[in-house]
Amino acid sequence: MSTAATTVARATPTRRLRAQASSWVLPALTALAIGYLLIPIFVMIVFSFNDYAGKFNFIWHGFTLNAWLHPLAWPGLGDALAISLKIAVLSTLGSTILGTLIALALTRYRFRGRGFVNGLIFLPMATPEIVLGSSLLTLFVNTALQNGVLPPGLQQLPKGSLYPLGFNTILIAHIMFNISYVVVTVRARIADFDRHLEEAAMDLGANELMTFWKVTFPLIFPGILAASLLAFSLSIDDFVITNFVSGTTNTFPIWVWGVQKNALPAQINVIGSIVFLAAVGLVGIATLRGAKIRR
Repeated sequence: MSTAATTVARATPTRRLRAQASSWVLPALTALAIGYLLIPIFVMIVFSFNDYAGKFNFIWHGFTLNAWLHPLAWPGLGDALAISLKIAVLSTLGSTILGTLIALALTRYRFRGRGFVNGLIFLPMATPEIVLGSSLLTLFVNTALQNGVLPPGLQQLPKGSLYPLGFNTILIAHIMFNISYVVVTVRARIADFDRHLEEAAMDLGANELMTFWKVTFPLIFPGILAASLLAFSLSIDDFVITNFVSGTTNTFPIWVWGVQKNALPAQINVIGSIVFLAAVGLVGIATLRGAKIRR
């Protein structure tokens, strides 16, 4: 009896030590992980206010608002940023619409080849970007060879849509790799959707179109919004695939890569800070809207 009591007495402090350790170890590890992710962003924002000397914004010299007051002062920066924003917006719209429709089809309907399409959706996500970029470059260039005669399946495309390389080819590439991310994100939202809500709406007299717009769409909208934000971020940030299919067109990442050999202006930090703060704001809005819908 005394032996059992001694064992319990010894075990109790050990359990307390483990409980105390777990109460601060996990928060500490979480804080380290968050710090690891946010330190580069913090440095980017701080150095956007740097009054640097010369062409490279590497060493802190003092506080200034000059870069914020003249964010597009460097030659070519404004044009490259405008092209990136246009491509990001258009590719986000295209991939969100197509990806949402594909997600609905894969979740709601049974059809021949459904398993194959499921596997096909993950291929662009699993394929290295350098492989995708080189493959797309081969596709775009080959369609323009043989004296400009397109293969039979591509003869209906407008002339110049695939070659020469430029805005159109970048847009096609971005929509292609963004669709997979949209499908996966929206499909996860649809999978948690309660179909009984649709059935109740139709029992009350709503047709299929009204049921979709009044019931289905509002409930899956947080997933669609999250997917569109992800697609926009991937598009405006992409360098590897874009570098293969851009031709002479300069997007913001390509402009940064080109200019960093000779200079690294604080305007790059300003643009990055604006994009980051805008993304945080949109994610916050999406989170609040999702919480409101759940209530």
